[in-house]
Order: sequence, then structure tokens, then C-alpha cells
Amino acid sequence: MSAPRSGSAAHRLRRLRWMLTGLFTAMNAIGLVVFAVLVVQADADKGEQAMDGELRRVTSTVTRLLQYDDTLVTAFVAEDELNTQCPQFAVLPGGAERFEPHVSRRTCVPVDLAVLGGLAQRAVQSGTLLKGYVRATNGALVRIGAEPFRNSTGQYIGAVVAAMDAGPEQSRHEGLLLMVIGGCVLLLAAVGVAGHLLSGRAIRPATAALEQQEVLLAETAHDLRTPVAALRALAETATRHPDQGAELLPRTVRLAGRMGSIIDGLLVRARLAAGVERLAIQPVWLDQLVTSVVAETPAEDAQVTVTAAPTRVDADPALVQRAISNLLDNALRYGRQPGAQALVHITVAGGRVTVADHGPGIDPAVAAENFDRFSSGGGSSGLGLSIVRWVAQAHGGVLRVYNAEEGGAIFELVLPVSSAAQPGHAPWYSEHRG
Repeated sequence: MSAPRSGSAAHRLRRLRWMLTGLFTAMNAIGLVVFAVLVVQADADKGEQAMDGELRRVTSTVTRLLQYDDTLVTAFVAEDELNTQCPQFAVLPGGAERFEPHVSRRTCVPVDLAVLGGLAQRAVQSGTLLKGYVRATNGALVRIGAEPFRNSTGQYIGAVVAAMDAGPEQSRHEGLLLMVIGGCVLLLAAVGVAGHLLSGRAIRPATAALEQQEVLLAETAHDLRTPVAALRALAETATRHPDQGAELLPRTVRLAGRMGSIIDGLLVRARLAAGVERLAIQPVWLDQLVTSVVAETPAEDAQVTVTAAPTRVDADPALVQRAISNLLDNALRYGRQPGAQALVHITVAGGRVTVADHGPGIDPAVAAENFDRFSSGGGSSGLGLSIVRWVAQAHGGVLRVYNAEEGGAIFELVLPVSSAAQPGHAPWYSEHRG
């Protein structure tokens, strides 16, 4: 079967497959990106909430430990265990009333005290808990929380500013970010492969049908070219020589019949290939069907012999009759030596129909193919034989071809034997025509 042309409908369907794959992948990519952004943002918020909770624990505890007696007293803060733990903190003035600052003993992250003092002033001015990021003196990222506190008259006079290294949380978040990016890349690759497979499965019937249609049309055009040219030559001859009309008319009728047979064969194969031909399976006496086909087939200048034993198969009689007719027609047309009479012998037994001729035989290289198209030594077009193969496959059978040792081609059509009882010792019989 020839490959589809780049501009063919089948090729356009393949391009559509890639477009569908790209569209499917792009839509999923948008969804994955949105999902990834939400996951990363949620993780970042969760990390900040965890750090803020730890900072708030320190600032609220220190605020409760502060005492006010004309001036701020931090003695209880100095004695608490928070004074030697991380996160570190500082009690800093931020209003009009001044007092001695208190800084926790342990330095967990180096932060400029002036920066913390500015945050304390902002907290006092706003009267709310401030949260944010600052840079340590060594460039590290620091999360801070500044909680203002009041004096005995209810005025905000300062703030407890707690600070902790945000590096570990930042590293954890970046690790999650890399995992999300890697996961999205893998998922997109998987989605792309899945989309390509799904789109291929979706358009496969249409692609197969179009390819089959193009092949059938190409084969039919090839097969009709010769009879059309011959028909035109006959018409031109009849125009130039009107007195030869009586001689040319039978040849014209035969050519028209051959063209009709080719078109009928195209329709049969197309329906089989499309799966719309419904087989009317029934028990059929194969030997009787073969002999009737031989009797109804013109065999001018040919000898046809039939050797058969009663054999019953489960088949569609109309399609099997078509297949037998094609095999016989192929043997009569091409199964002869140049200038010699066609000799065809048909054997029927055990669900097998063997058609042997005495022609030039089949090219072994072509015979090894799948009967999509044949080229016999006599120039067989192969469409009829291709239909025989389709009929055999539709019935669960097989068509084989090989060359006889003494010359000529042998075609063997095998059909499933009927489940009905076969005759015990059926006699063989032989018929001869020509």
C-alpha cells in the first residue's frame, strides 16, 4: 500500500492529530501552571504563618513579662528562658517616653539594632502588630514581628521586636518549588503523550478510511486506464471505418462489461474495508457454488476442469461467489502462455478451493506481500485478487498463492468448514469445460 501524499486528506488528518495534541497539552499546561502557582503560594503563606506564629509567641510572652512602675521594668524578662533562646528579641522605645532598651542575650541572626528601632517606632505609631522581612548585616533574610505595648496610662511607648532567620524556611520553599516545576514538566510530558495517543485513536478510523479510499481510487484508476484506452480506440476505429461496426460492437460490449466488473469490485472491497458489509453467514455447499460459477463464466479459448468433493462451509454465498469468480477470471485472463490455450484446474475439498493455471506464475517478491496488489507475469491488475483476500479475511479464512513446480500459479482459498455434519465418505466428481 502506497504512502499517502503530503497534500492528501490522510496527511491533513495527521497534521490535525498534532494540532489536537498541542491544544490538549496547552490546555492542561495552563491548568497545571495555575495549580502550581496556587500550591507554591499556599506553601509560602504557610511558611510565613509558621514563622509569624513563633515570633508572636515570643513578643506576646515578653509583653506580658514587662512591668511599669514610673518607668519600664524588664527584670522579669531578663530572668525568663526566652532571653537565651531563639528567636531573639529586643524591647525598644518607640514613643515620646524613653527607657533603657533590653536585648536578649543570644544573637541568633545579626540584625542592626537601628533597623529594629525603626520597626519599633512604626509599630508604636500604627498601634498594631507589624510583620515583614529585613536583611541581616550578613545579607541573610530575616523575618521580624514588632508588637507595641502601652504604659500604665494606656499610651504606646515601645515595642517588642522579635527576629528569626528565614533561611531554613526559604530553602524548604525553594525545594518545594523545584519539585513542583519538575512534577509539572513530567506531567506535561505524560499529558502530551496521552493526548497524542488519544487523538490518534480518535482519528484513526477516519485516517484508515481515507487511506483506504485513496488506495482504492488509485487502483481503480489504474485498472480502468487500459479498458478505457481500448474503448476509445474502438470508438475511433468505428468512426473511421463505419463498415466494421458489426465486428467492433461485441468487443465494445465486452470492454464495457469489464469496466463494470472493475467498478463492482471496487464497491465490494470498499464496503468490506469500511466494515459496512454485513455477512449473511449460512451453510453453503462450496462444491456446488464453484461448479455453478464455472458454468456461468464464459471460457472461450480455454479449458477448465473441476475436481470436487461435497464440502459445506459457513459463508456468505454472494461474497464467496464473487471471490471464486475473481479467481477464475484471473486464471482465464492471465493463466496462459503466449499464444497458447488457457488451462485451468479447480479443486474443491475440505473448505478449500484451489485454482491452478499454466501461465507465467506469480513474482515471488510480490507473492510475499499481503495481497494488497498483485502483478502476475501476464500483468494482472490485482484488484480482483485483493477482493478475494478481503472476502477470505471477512470469513476468518485465508488466501494463499504460490507457483507450481511445473509452471503456473496456484491460488488457494480456505474458508471455515460448516458446523453442520459433513458426509462421511463423499465421492469425488470431475467436470470439464472447453
